[in-house]
Amino acid sequence: MHHYLLKPWDPPQENLYPVLDDLLADWQADYRPPFEGISLLGHRWSPASHSLKDFLARNHVPYRWIEIETAKTDTEVGQLLASLPEEDQQRLPLVIFPDGTRLPDPSLAAVAERIGLKTRANEAFYDLAIVGGGPAGLAAAVYGASEGLRTVMIEREAPGGQAGRSSRIENYLGFPVGLSGGDLARRAVMQAQRFGVEILSPQEAIGLRLEGPYRLIKLADGAEIICHALMLATGVQWRKLDVPGVERLTGAGIYYGAAMTEALSCQDEDVYVIGGANSAGQAAMNFSKYARRVVMLVRGPSLSATMSQYLIDQIKATPNIHLECNSVLAEAHGEERLEAISVHCSESNETNKVPATSLFIMIGAMPRTDWLAEVVERDELGFVLSGSDLLRAGKRPRGWQVDRDPGLLETSVPGIFVVGGVRCGSVKRVASGVGEGSVAISFVHQYLSKVV
Repeated sequence: MHHYLLKPWDPPQENLYPVLDDLLADWQADYRPPFEGISLLGHRWSPASHSLKDFLARNHVPYRWIEIETAKTDTEVGQLLASLPEEDQQRLPLVIFPDGTRLPDPSLAAVAERIGLKTRANEAFYDLAIVGGGPAGLAAAVYGASEGLRTVMIEREAPGGQAGRSSRIENYLGFPVGLSGGDLARRAVMQAQRFGVEILSPQEAIGLRLEGPYRLIKLADGAEIICHALMLATGVQWRKLDVPGVERLTGAGIYYGAAMTEALSCQDEDVYVIGGANSAGQAAMNFSKYARRVVMLVRGPSLSATMSQYLIDQIKATPNIHLECNSVLAEAHGEERLEAISVHCSESNETNKVPATSLFIMIGAMPRTDWLAEVVERDELGFVLSGSDLLRAGKRPRGWQVDRDPGLLETSVPGIFVVGGVRCGSVKRVASGVGEGSVAISFVHQYLSKVV
């Protein structure tokens, strides 16, 4: 039994139909009919193939992954490969659409356009523009649009942000059995679109300038979006690991984040996870369902300072997850793909080289705010300052032009707000981001009442 309802459910418009709608939406998200969608051909160890798989999965586009290496043992794959022109066989990865058309070695923008994702705005002006589509940005979009604001959301990769890659979130209010980050993002996108939010993805904001009460956002394709109020919700990205071999093998056995698209490929293999926070723990739990063994490399002496207790308990109870504390990656080895790693233990001062084919890195949190450098104030790491953090010795930020202090989630520019992981001092949790995105809309209304 997956769900049950208690009678009476009168009126059904409130107590029956919404529940059935939600159950059907969940079923539709998981249902796998006979496949008639996109096929993606490529090499397992190809960074370009990994990028396309990740892009399609995070945008909830069904696809079939065909690994070229199986052509010798899989008759169907061999026949498909033989039917392709020689030119397409040499330009992998190859995307094959249901109508038979093909895109060899395509850019993400080309695939996005073909599958119907929206990258260009319908209008030139909006009441509220949100840059970033993680939990904070999606919450702001839902609340803003539901309260009558013309709202556009700009997302660089796929809605959901870093949280959208999480295999299981179990401490989010209202979901007693937990849900995946992708499922949470899917639900939020549906909700936002129902209220009329315009979502541009994949699209990137690369510049910002001010003209009186207007904020003008420059996009990567050269277009501009004008708005009265701007919400910065760009989140954070994983910190790049400066270790020999890592950069060269990224996408070829080394991945940043949980990379859920690679889980099935890790069947009966050893998987290494670097990190000791919740994201690393959730990834380890998911990989443990497929891998022979999951090894967590943790710099600190334990997980207790960085991970929720429920996850620590689950990891301890999972026999094929092994914890190596006081351990760091010293080097990654391999030519075309990851073949081995060297792990240094600070406790014993020993470095050991072990075979490895899959390594997932989930450490640190770095904002992408270089495009804001000349407009809003940031701290030394690039996180955006807001509210009381902008007041120095009782003085307001330089260039502040209104007769009041910056609001709680307001940046050094009136009408530009910041929420979620990119905000200096924020709590890096999904629920916190959702709360900030929701609350910030009340400040947006207060600002708009004075300028519109």
